[in-house]
Amino acid sequence: MSRHFLFLLGSSRSDGNTELLARKAAEQLPAEAEQRWLDLAEHPLPDFEDLRHDSDHLRPTEGSTGLLLDATLAATDIVIASPLYWYSVSASTKRYLDYWSGWLRTPGVDFKATMAGRTLWGVAALAHEEQEVADPLIGTLNHSAAYMDMRFGGVLLGNGSKPGDVLSDSEALARAKTFFAQEPPLARFPYDS
Repeated sequence: MSRHFLFLLGSSRSDGNTELLARKAAEQLPAEAEQRWLDLAEHPLPDFEDLRHDSDHLRPTEGSTGLLLDATLAATDIVIASPLYWYSVSASTKRYLDYWSGWLRTPGVDFKATMAGRTLWGVAALAHEEQEVADPLIGTLNHSAAYMDMRFGGVLLGNGSKPGDVLSDSEALARAKTFFAQEPPLARFPYDS
């Protein structure tokens, strides 16, 4: 089965450290693996409005919402490339994940069943040497994947603050070479046995 990678860039800065690290990892993908790169800053979503109990849901077909839904449904692998902002994902990334709640209730999409078995990955640059500070970001992605019955490939972390810093993180660059080569397990909540 051919793989279709959707790279969602969640930084407020283009060509930032997170994107550079994601591109280093993507260089290792087989030639037949399709790659689609979407910058969430270029495709902004409006604030998410939770209408679960208030109205009928319509399938978005236009604008950023329609584009991101279609790209998400077409992907076998979704890569969230978000810098560590205040110890979690960026606002644009969080907004994208919030939209999953609406897509769960969109008629004709069967979003949860469609996403089940697919893989969620993360790439993040952080300014701390202590990678434990990224645990909330990792938890957000793992738990989102677990809820959707997806696989979780983990998060490729790199150190960098100023533009280009991550290219000096030799350990992160070494991990990038094999990051997408692993066979990720089904995501689990911490309380699952």
